[in-house]
Amino acid sequence: METLYHLLPSKVGSPLSVPSLAQDLKVAYNTVQSWLALFERFFLTFSLPTWTSRVARAIHKERKVYLLDMPRIDDPAARFENLVALELWRAVGGWNAMGRGDFSLHFVRNKEKQEVDFLIVEGRKPLLLVETKLADDQPSKSLVAIQRQLGVPAVQLVRDADSYRTSKSGSLPLLVAPAWAWLAGLPE
Repeated sequence: METLYHLLPSKVGSPLSVPSLAQDLKVAYNTVQSWLALFERFFLTFSLPTWTSRVARAIHKERKVYLLDMPRIDDPAARFENLVALELWRAVGGWNAMGRGDFSLHFVRNKEKQEVDFLIVEGRKPLLLVETKLADDQPSKSLVAIQRQLGVPAVQLVRDADSYRTSKSGSLPLLVAPAWAWLAGLPE
């Protein structure tokens, strides 16, 4: 179990392959599943499922795992994605606890390997796509493609940005924003 927990920081930001982990650890698939569930119950990790509704050729069974202990993550891009995941997870949980709706947090990935880091959903209806980048202030092609499929607004959060930039993806708004400013403005 300890070895699995030490492997997780290198898996942040990527869909988690439980069969691969089971093979690496030389334990049963169900054992890895049980350990991952235990990590979530003890608030060491949380996971996000994929969103498949209205996404052509969506991947169905993958999950992404994020750590609540962020300093364990060495890769700057993975650490930044984990930071954004924590903030969105906190916000979604708070909105649900305050009775503001039935919100959930997902990621989107299809068989063409187009992926968007986060999708906020309200009442089984997509609300907002969120992509994370360290410095790239050009909207990612995957974000634009999946935004067109889902028909919702999108934001690309950039760690090293210092200003906002808006554009359109068809008739849909797309915002490129400094992460620190956008996350600070999330409603409580």
